[in-house]
Amino acid sequence: MKEGMVLEMRSLDDLKGAVAAVRDSLVNPIILFIGDLGAGKTTMIKEIMHQMGCDDQGSSPSYSIINEYQGSDGPIYHIDLYRMNTVEETFALGIEEIIYSGRPCFIEWPEIIIDYIEGAYHTLKLSINENNYREIRFS
Repeated sequence: MKEGMVLEMRSLDDLKGAVAAVRDSLVNPIILFIGDLGAGKTTMIKEIMHQMGCDDQGSSPSYSIINEYQGSDGPIYHIDLYRMNTVEETFALGIEEIIYSGRPCFIEWPEIIIDYIEGAYHTLKLSINENNYREIRFS
């Protein structure tokens, strides 16, 4: 899947192929995951981590905010900003160091900081269409 492409997942059986297509298109280590609750953001991130050699199953860092996992070639970060109320509160966590570490960094609910991210990043938008399939828009 090239940047700016749209992919449809009809079932979880399509997940590995969809993630492989996204991984093949990665140029930047930062991916912002945008989608409603239940759209599949965490499921997608878990499969990306698995394909990056992470043995940990991973979980949504809704309460811890930041989870660090070990991939086959170093750390992988998963950040969930759902519970953040302000930009100041968010950056007080020290996430800038993680975001700009050059390591894979997957951010759920990034809307609160999106205007403050410097440099290039990818956006992965997940939605559920009228057929109850997941639509992935990657750029």
